[in-house]
Amino acid sequence: MLKPSQRSKNFPQTLSAHLAELPEKTPVEIWFQDEARIGQKNGIVRQWSRRGSRPRQPADQRYENAYLFGAICPARGTGAAIAVPYADTEAMQMHLNEISRHVARGAHAVLLLDRAGWHTTSKLDVPDNITPIFLPSRAPELNPVENIWQYLRANWLSNRVFETYLEIIEAACDAWQKLIAKPETITSIGMRQWAHVGQTQ
Repeated sequence: MLKPSQRSKNFPQTLSAHLAELPEKTPVEIWFQDEARIGQKNGIVRQWSRRGSRPRQPADQRYENAYLFGAICPARGTGAAIAVPYADTEAMQMHLNEISRHVARGAHAVLLLDRAGWHTTSKLDVPDNITPIFLPSRAPELNPVENIWQYLRANWLSNRVFETYLEIIEAACDAWQKLIAKPETITSIGMRQWAHVGQTQ
């Protein structure tokens, strides 16, 4: 069985096999997708404070939460996301439709994602401008959206108390919009040399 690092080296061949039926010279965008749970039982991260002081950090023990489905295209420095109450097939279908709307006109998106049940189900109607390619099992290091979640939590979603579900949704959407306003950050966090295979088939 190939290790994740070995499989990433085989990505150009895998890509060619999946896109064999695309018209020649079709622009190809590489996208990565994942989802994160965001809720009242929140994380605590480092913060600046006066030397010798012990600043307070809020911690909530309630369990209201939502899911942020996010996808990024590092080469373009852009992304697409939805915030929903559940991680399931319906939510994934909504996210695929949202990603499809953000693919450049005339381009085709290769969507790299893990093997969650709502990703692999045959009940999904994958848009014509998207081809999903599944990453190896138990290899989160191959998906830079994992690092995107770390960035969102470190900067905008931790050390907070959310009183209601609506506040969670608003915070998730606000954090994503702040990320989208920083295309250079998306590129810096998300670019993977093994996946950057050019923009045409």
